[in-house]
Amino acid sequence: MKPFAERMNSQKNKSFGMYEAAAKLEREGADIIHLEVGRPSADTPLHIKEAAKTALDNGIVHYGDLQGTLALREALARRYRERNGLDVGPDEILITNGITQSAFAALMTLVDPGDEVIVLEPYYPQHNPKVELLGGKIVPVPLDKSRDFRLDPEAVARAVTARTKLLILINPANPVGVAFTQDELAALSEICIQHDLYLLADEVYEFNVYDDTRHVSIATLPGMRERTVTTSAFTKAYAMDGWRIGYSAGPRELIAAMNKVTLNDTTHPCVFAQEGALVAVTGSQDCLAQMVQADRRRRDLVVERLNAMPGVRCHTPQGTIYALPDFSALGASSGEMAEALLHESHVAVEGGHFYGASGEGHLRICFGAEPYERLEEAMDRIERYLERLAASGI
Repeated sequence: MKPFAERMNSQKNKSFGMYEAAAKLEREGADIIHLEVGRPSADTPLHIKEAAKTALDNGIVHYGDLQGTLALREALARRYRERNGLDVGPDEILITNGITQSAFAALMTLVDPGDEVIVLEPYYPQHNPKVELLGGKIVPVPLDKSRDFRLDPEAVARAVTARTKLLILINPANPVGVAFTQDELAALSEICIQHDLYLLADEVYEFNVYDDTRHVSIATLPGMRERTVTTSAFTKAYAMDGWRIGYSAGPRELIAAMNKVTLNDTTHPCVFAQEGALVAVTGSQDCLAQMVQADRRRRDLVVERLNAMPGVRCHTPQGTIYALPDFSALGASSGEMAEALLHESHVAVEGGHFYGASGEGHLRICFGAEPYERLEEAMDRIERYLERLAASGI
């Protein structure tokens, strides 16, 4: 048999991290507390589910608009204008099968073999393989660990070469929980404009911000609208991860090109799921506020408990549903620590090395993935493990 396409040998990230190991133990009967997967613990709000059910009952089951239903695109465009200050029309919105497809369509449209793509590290590992499949090269730029992973614009500028085509920005950032300020984004914008770079803005956590944190869409900054594709989804804000409805906003020509990719991939997104998504946008936002409030309570629990454990330091996330505590003082690698917590305490977390070299010494804990009581139990288990570790003198 002839070999597979050469591109299949290009991916460096071939694993889903600790999820597979945790699932195996769970199948064997272990009581695993899952803090490794970035999924909301809440159910999809009832009024959203009812809208999809009604759509099914009303026969909305056939092929739909290739770019996504006009009503949903109009609603998203209106929300972008009113909430984000991003002036886009429905023809500048593309509905996709989750943010994963949005990102892939954008990268497929923009990245040629040999192009370099800058990512901020620790990074979200699922964007990188898409670039590699297309023959691009990932260039990681570390965030400033000494300042709880804030942006270092000078480091980004130094990473730009003649081959740099694109910068990927996740804001708020997975896994570090940072929401970048307008000043940080302005510095990043200057680099993109100076070097004529495109920017892929993954804003799936834009609603998952806490305290007085304000999310800023980088496409609203001067000179950025024409070079930015903004991607998001209903996944985290509305607990609709299994619905697979995402969307992108960007310049008309770029969105049209991305639509060529999705047309040849899945033709169009699920029509009755889009009816649920429409109600998510246009209906009451009380459910969103309630879920963010619940996540803030869980965040506070995790940060307080971790910082009370000897040898552990955890900064307070401004956004997302993740904490990235520093366990490096305990001497073990992040992979060793994650493995030990899984097998000895049955708490599944992700080793920081999974997110690049800058994540080493840290663990990513998804505080949004389990109910509050299970999260308390997880903190108890971690604390007991660290007590046993200290008592052993290792």
